[in-house]
Amino acid sequence: MTSSSHPSSAVEPRKKTPLADSAKKPIDLFQKCWSFTRADDIKALGYYPYFRPIQENEGPVVMIEGRKIIMAGSNNYLGLTADPRVKEAAIRAVEKYGTGCSGSRYLTGTLDLHNELEEKLAVFFGKESCLLFSTGYQTAQGIIPTLVQKGEYVVSDRDNHACIVAGNLMAKGAFAEFVRFKHNDMEDLRRVLARLPHDVPKLVVSDGVFSTTGTIVDLPNLVASARDFNARILIDDAHSTGVIGKGGRGTASHFNLENEVDLTMGTFSKTFASLGGFVVAERAVINYLKHHAPALIFSASPTPAAVAAALASLAILQEEPWRITRLVANARKMREGFKAMGFQVIDGQTAIVPVIIGDDTRTFIFWRELFDAGVFVNAFISPGVPNGMQMLRTSYMATHEDEHLDVILETCGAIGKKLGIID
Repeated sequence: MTSSSHPSSAVEPRKKTPLADSAKKPIDLFQKCWSFTRADDIKALGYYPYFRPIQENEGPVVMIEGRKIIMAGSNNYLGLTADPRVKEAAIRAVEKYGTGCSGSRYLTGTLDLHNELEEKLAVFFGKESCLLFSTGYQTAQGIIPTLVQKGEYVVSDRDNHACIVAGNLMAKGAFAEFVRFKHNDMEDLRRVLARLPHDVPKLVVSDGVFSTTGTIVDLPNLVASARDFNARILIDDAHSTGVIGKGGRGTASHFNLENEVDLTMGTFSKTFASLGGFVVAERAVINYLKHHAPALIFSASPTPAAVAAALASLAILQEEPWRITRLVANARKMREGFKAMGFQVIDGQTAIVPVIIGDDTRTFIFWRELFDAGVFVNAFISPGVPNGMQMLRTSYMATHEDEHLDVILETCGAIGKKLGIID
């Protein structure tokens, strides 16, 4: 049959058929993995700063690649990970309970150790009750999507930690509403809250101390806005506990607002020299989370060693307040020392002292030269931080001695001049 028999076939576009669609070359799921070369490119240049295995850990000094390195990038704020009392507590727990709990808290995974730590943390923070989670990251996923449900709102600082973002997205996936406000901008928070229905439940969530910059949330104004617009408050004190507040009790204590913050969450992987997370709140809220949070019900409970280490660390925090004093003094010395040399430093009152380099490549080069000279810090580059804010994130411990800090300052000063970052 010729085309003249069907005149329209010469002018009408051919319709797609399932066969034609299937002829397109499929895209492999792993294509994104094969195309990712940035890490390998940095490794080839010798500047890759991540996943460096630590062979021995003594606190302010660690062993990496067979060399002793001054550690200025750890979250071991009170210097307790190598404390003999903490290690002994973990060892005793393994001897008594074994290496794991073999079940979730909901079923067979609750030990008397879990209950003891929950009771002591509730008392420490001045709240009615506490609940443990297996990791700090998991804690936000246990709280936010469990409390904020369909049609309700979670209102979050744009710079909140990734664990909070994950919890927010889980809530959104269950048809809750997720909105953000500009970083630590309380006028913007009020604008955001004012646009939302007043009578609908809301949860305002913020880091207490922001993990990248070490800055503290403007909690007094956050509390005022939340109360004006019918919102409850969750503060993540991962980088606050043991650092700020009365006796290291965190952000609410720092501002004398303990009764105004509804929920405080935190982690054991920093001040408490262990692994796990917690939330403190009124008894009814904790009881609800206990019986509704999938992150708790369907996850294995924190190990005996981890809980015992956290218990020992909590006791030391309360018995040895000099550690907080020393930590704050160490961070202040470094902050002032960097500024005196001409470095751009994000100011603050916490253990985190970021030094702005402002460029990916120079950040990697600076990191490598520091490492070769025997100092370890953390390199933060784009897109993890905004372009122009690439930094060396330094952080300090109560157990750093002046001799450690002086070496860090002297080494940074020499490299900074060599790279033209300071005069």
